[in-house]
Amino acid sequence: MMNRGSGLVVGAALVLAACGRDSDAAQPRGPAEVLVGPEAIEVVSAREVSTGPTLSGTLAAEREATVTAQLGGTVLQVNADRGVAVRAGQTLGRIDDSAISDAVTSAQSGVRSAQIAVSTAQRNAERAATLNQAGAVADRDLELARSQLAGGQAQLADARTRLAQARKQQANTVITAPISGVVSARPVSAGDVVQPGTPLFTIIDPGSMRLEAAVPAEQLGALRVGTPVRFTSSAYPGRTFTGTIQRISPAADAATRQIPVVVTLPNEDGVLVAGLFAEGRVQASARMAITVPADAVDERGVSPTVLRLKGGKAERVPVQVGTRDSETDRVEVLSGLAAGDTVLVGASVGTTPGTPVKVRAAGAAPAGAR
Repeated sequence: MMNRGSGLVVGAALVLAACGRDSDAAQPRGPAEVLVGPEAIEVVSAREVSTGPTLSGTLAAEREATVTAQLGGTVLQVNADRGVAVRAGQTLGRIDDSAISDAVTSAQSGVRSAQIAVSTAQRNAERAATLNQAGAVADRDLELARSQLAGGQAQLADARTRLAQARKQQANTVITAPISGVVSARPVSAGDVVQPGTPLFTIIDPGSMRLEAAVPAEQLGALRVGTPVRFTSSAYPGRTFTGTIQRISPAADAATRQIPVVVTLPNEDGVLVAGLFAEGRVQASARMAITVPADAVDERGVSPTVLRLKGGKAERVPVQVGTRDSETDRVEVLSGLAAGDTVLVGASVGTTPGTPVKVRAAGAAPAGAR
């Protein structure tokens, strides 16, 4: 039989045990562990950072030619349309030459008449010279014959000039490509009436692109003709193109105080097209620096931060950022991180600081996957 004293002891023990369980339940639980893949982290290391000026602008063809009408008339033929490749000298179209053909015929007739007149004047001058030597013709008659010959020769020269001009006009009715390339514009159609100077075709050579940009005057010292420039375009994510500085303006823009620069980009495979927006950096110099992917940096607060893994948990670390490289989509970190640190990148940046983080082994299936 249990006595009263021992019963009190047992009861007290039960009460204390119950209180202990209630106390454990009241303790706040820490954040649940997060499992991330190896692609969600990066071990920080020093990388080469380009420090040249950045450039951006719209691409244009390095060689471009606008074909205009050399004379007025009706467009009879259009043999090339937009996107068609053409060769230099290839016929692109024709303008009605009926009026010009009449002028050519008239000029040819004028040349023939002038040639006959010169032949006649030549014989008369030769006869007059012979008779003058024999004393049968006066000197003034000889001079008159020679004057008529000179006049006939001048008229023949004028007739030939008019014929050459008429033939040139006739040749201008045939529209030809001045350069090899691709037709980028054709604002006229067969049947249109055009005037001298009317644009008919625009041809670009896609083999080389040009970017006209500007850099702040204080960065002029980093620019040299021939310096490489590495570019990216949103049309080709992840792909890099390399061009060279071709021209640097000798004067800054009076309004912006920036230096105009022209960069050429080889385009042998023809993937770049006029009108694309491109941005890049002049490869003036390079240095080694700590960098992280741009999506590892959270700039929503007062100062930039990254999430670093330390002791198996995520901790928020303030960082000072430097050069941003749009080509590699990386950001230089001037302070706050050291080589060997592990940071979260991409969507993992939203992890709550203090959360335990476990990195899944490369090749391992995510939890719950079959």
